[in-house]
Amino acid sequence: MKLRMLRRFSTKSIRFNAKTTGHANLTTIQQSEKEHFTQLASTWWDSYGPQRILHKMNILRMDFIGDNIRNHILVNKDAKNDDEKVFIPGWNYKNLLPVEISNQIEHELDNATWNCYKYMKLNCLDIGCGGGLLSESLARLPNVEHVKGIDMTPDVIAVAKQHKSLDPSLEFKLDYEVTSLDDVPETEMFDVVTCMEMLEHVEYPSVVLKKALSHVKPGGYMFLSTINRDFVSWFTTIFMGEHILKIVPLGTHTYSKYIKEDEITDFVETINEFDIIDSKGCAYLPMVGWFYTSSPKIGNYMMALRKKSTQGGTD
Repeated sequence: MKLRMLRRFSTKSIRFNAKTTGHANLTTIQQSEKEHFTQLASTWWDSYGPQRILHKMNILRMDFIGDNIRNHILVNKDAKNDDEKVFIPGWNYKNLLPVEISNQIEHELDNATWNCYKYMKLNCLDIGCGGGLLSESLARLPNVEHVKGIDMTPDVIAVAKQHKSLDPSLEFKLDYEVTSLDDVPETEMFDVVTCMEMLEHVEYPSVVLKKALSHVKPGGYMFLSTINRDFVSWFTTIFMGEHILKIVPLGTHTYSKYIKEDEITDFVETINEFDIIDSKGCAYLPMVGWFYTSSPKIGNYMMALRKKSTQGGTD
C-alpha cells in the first residue's frame, strides 16, 4: 500500500520533456478526454452547474491577464517630446516623498497606464477554449480586436457558438473553430495566446506549449494555468473536489497529467525567447472563492510569459 502511494505521488515526470520531438497529432487529446468534455457541453454556461468552479475561476484568470499586460506597458514609449512624458521617478517615491505628492504621481501613472491599455488592439488565440468562458470575456474587452477560440471537441464548440450568438457585439470580434493547434497556420501570430486549464488534458504538454509559444508575436504574451503534481493537488482537486465535495465533475482530472511549475520554468529556459514575468499559485474554497496563494509550486497556478522583442529586449 505504501509503495503504491509513493508511486502515485512521484515527482518524476515522463510527460513534460523538452526533448520531445513534435509530429502530427502530438497536440491532440485522447478520445476519453473528448468524451468527458462532450458530456459537459450542454451545461457549460450554467454558472450553478458542473462547471461552476470554472466560472468562478474565470474572474481570477481575467484579473491575472489584465494585471500583467498593464504592468508591462511603457507609458512614455510613444511620447514625442519631454512635455508629453509622464514623470516616472527612478527611486522609491512612496517612501521618500510626502503622501500627497506620492499619491499624485501614482494617480498620473495609473491614468497614463489605463489610457495606453484601453487603446491597445489585441489579437488573441484561446487554445482549448471549451465552451468559450475565457474567449467571450476576452472578446468583450474594449482593447481586444479579435479572439480566435479553438478546441477539438465539436460539442463544446457548438455550445460556444450558440452562446456567442446571444450577444451581437461579439459577431465580428470572436470566432470558434473545431481544430487542433497543429492546424493553426504557422503564419498566424497573436498578441496574446492562452492555454488555461488545458495542458493537464493533453498527452504531450511540452509539444503543445512549444507550438503555442510559436504563435506569440515579439513583445506578446502567453498565459497558462495548470496544476502541480503533488499531494496537495491530488487531495484538493481529485479527492475533495471530485469525490467528497463533488464540486468538480468526476473524471475531470488525471493526477499523472499534472505538471510541476518547475518543469514549465525549466522548459521555458531552454527556448530563450521568453521571459517568465509572473507566476502565482491559486486555490478555491467554497465559502471564499478563488484567491492567490503564497506559492506557485503547490496546487493550482497561473503563469505569464512575454516574448522578447526582435531587438533583444521586452519592449
